[in-house]
Amino acid sequence: MDHLLNQIEFIREIDKLKYIFRKTKLINSDRPENDAEHSWHLAMMAFVLAGHANEPIDLEKVMKMVLIHDIVEIDSGDVFAYDTTKSHDNFDEELKAARRIFGILPEEQAEEFINLWIEFEEMKTPESKFARSLDRLEPLLQNASNNGGTWREFDVKYDKVIEKKKAIKDGSEELWKFAENLIDESVEKGILSSPLTP
Repeated sequence: MDHLLNQIEFIREIDKLKYIFRKTKLINSDRPENDAEHSWHLAMMAFVLAGHANEPIDLEKVMKMVLIHDIVEIDSGDVFAYDTTKSHDNFDEELKAARRIFGILPEEQAEEFINLWIEFEEMKTPESKFARSLDRLEPLLQNASNNGGTWREFDVKYDKVIEKKKAIKDGSEELWKFAENLIDESVEKGILSSPLTP
């Protein structure tokens, strides 16, 4: 019974993820996406796009990773990918959050979730690389659908987009080719600054 009560407490705790809003807006919308919506979308992307991974993957593991990867933001908050004021090197802060939040679960589940979160962050396995590819691709789809979205709002340049999105290639060469084409099309449409623009 204690196990069940701990699991229910965890389920209640992660409801807070619905209140963590990201800078990116929903596709063809001006409403910001929340972390829960983002995680659900990545899980569906994993299910649909798994065949494009560079290497054979354990799909269930990828789906678990993308569903839990941002839960730490309940404590640490969302750091915008192109933020120039806050460091993206906040692993220690997020690990502390992972231990607190996942630590609500029974010990065996807590350990599994923490290990999955660390694996996603380290990006060394085929699953974590593919999961990261999806995490980088989704905001690209959103910005391309929203007349530049956060690229325009925060004056993000082409080279910064390429720098952030090139991790897609590590998990899927095919998705990276698609992403590159979408980035180039966005430049042609004038919704992303050209690489030649100062």
